[in-house]
Amino acid sequence: MDTLHVIALVAGSAVIGAAARRGPVPAPLLLVLAGLAATALPGVPHYALDPGIVIPLLLPPLLYGSATSTSYPDLVAAIRPVLWLAVGYVLFASLAVGYGVHLLVPDIPLTSALVLGAVLAPPDAVAATAIARRLRLPPRITAVLEGESLVNDATAITLFKVMLALAVGEGAGWMGGIEEFLTGAVGGTAVGLALMLPVQWMRRRIREPLLHNTLSLLVPFGAFALAEHLHASGVLAVVVVALYVGHRSWEVDFAARLQEAAVWRMVVFALESVVFALIGLQLPHVIGGLEPYGPGRLARYAVLVFLLVVAGRLLWVFGSTFLPRMLSARIRNRDRETTWRTVLTVGWSGMRGVVSLAVAFSVPMTVAGPSGEEEAFPARSLILFLTFTTVISTLLVQGLTLTPLVRRLKLPGPDPDQHARAALEAQEAASRAAVARLDELLADTANTLPPDLEERLRRVPGRRLRAVGGDSAGPGTPPSPDVEQAHATYRRLAGELLAEERSALVDLRDRGRLDSETMRLLVRRLDLEEAILHSARAAEG
Repeated sequence: MDTLHVIALVAGSAVIGAAARRGPVPAPLLLVLAGLAATALPGVPHYALDPGIVIPLLLPPLLYGSATSTSYPDLVAAIRPVLWLAVGYVLFASLAVGYGVHLLVPDIPLTSALVLGAVLAPPDAVAATAIARRLRLPPRITAVLEGESLVNDATAITLFKVMLALAVGEGAGWMGGIEEFLTGAVGGTAVGLALMLPVQWMRRRIREPLLHNTLSLLVPFGAFALAEHLHASGVLAVVVVALYVGHRSWEVDFAARLQEAAVWRMVVFALESVVFALIGLQLPHVIGGLEPYGPGRLARYAVLVFLLVVAGRLLWVFGSTFLPRMLSARIRNRDRETTWRTVLTVGWSGMRGVVSLAVAFSVPMTVAGPSGEEEAFPARSLILFLTFTTVISTLLVQGLTLTPLVRRLKLPGPDPDQHARAALEAQEAASRAAVARLDELLADTANTLPPDLEERLRRVPGRRLRAVGGDSAGPGTPPSPDVEQAHATYRRLAGELLAEERSALVDLRDRGRLDSETMRLLVRRLDLEEAILHSARAAEG
């Protein structure tokens, strides 16, 4: 595969991912289907999913981008169900699926079945959260799914290493595996805790946006590499650092923060698009080595494993939620908002993804036999096939049915009126604080201003308050439809004027009456004003 094929993969994935944002089908599903369809086209090369690239080069930035945008308070509030899913469920799924596959699929020995169980244990870190945000699920469900996706990969990858060591005869038994698992988890967390303060210290002091964003792009790779070098969990190290810097992003210079947000949106969008397209493109690699198995037997195995994975998640989610409530009145009183509808939604959101496929491809081709000679890893081709079919099945079946399920369950989404009232109250408090601070500053004779400038300065907090709440009569009162329409019209016309000014500047440059550097400076000012208009439109719509 040459450079042109890589460019074609990235460009094609980006186009399909952008198109999916305008349609009813979630982007992960459309990209997977496009990848599957592309494998049948002549001239399309075989894109190999190299675990040496996916795990250390693609997973850290995806986790970092997701963790920095995750609400730390919401994650802390949902920490119990998050840990039950990210740790408890992954352990349960690995063993349950492993032993279940061993019983239902006689062609896979127990050691290989346990490896497959670890491979299929973690739900995808991207698909569930992407679909949850698209569906505007209740905040608690979104927090649980996001929190699970940030931690479960660390649990699953560490567990996979333990199961693989046992399968190849290099493990130290179950106690040694538990020790290795705990060491990886504790070590990864420790590395993240050790890095988060110095990283944030540098972020606060670097004022140059380009240098700041260079640091931002290096942090997830550096944290992952350092943790893995110390035989700890690189995933947990990345998540810990990202949660901290995301929670304290307000300390960063505003220009760097604006640019950083744009950079990471682009990076995450491109990587997510490529990752899901790669899942579909793995079909030629998966079907190799399956000649000994007939199509009927393969189809039966695929259906059984898919049902086992789905049933196992539903069993764990319902059991871990309602069994403690049955045994403890304190838990019942604390989690009054939890209903079978919310639990079913979480249970049905267990789509598998690229991490499972990448880990499956890292299963070695050979293993040392009893006589010391190299032998083929037992049922490796079948492990790859069942991983692939399970990933595709969960993305298609659960991904396509999650939207109608949520609508059928009538889950309450975020309340836009409550959000508007909260935004208005917060802006009122901020405006009062700004006016009080302005009074303090103007009391100093060194800050004396002409009356017209002082009046203009005093109008700034009120203008921002009106931008949030409209020209309403009282605090906390939502703006009337006429006022909202007027603001929408104002923003639309202002956008048209900005576009006309930008075109005029470009025309002046093309006619040699304006140098390029000055044009870029003036266009940047127009772009910043347009960004404010778009932010206001997004906040209300």
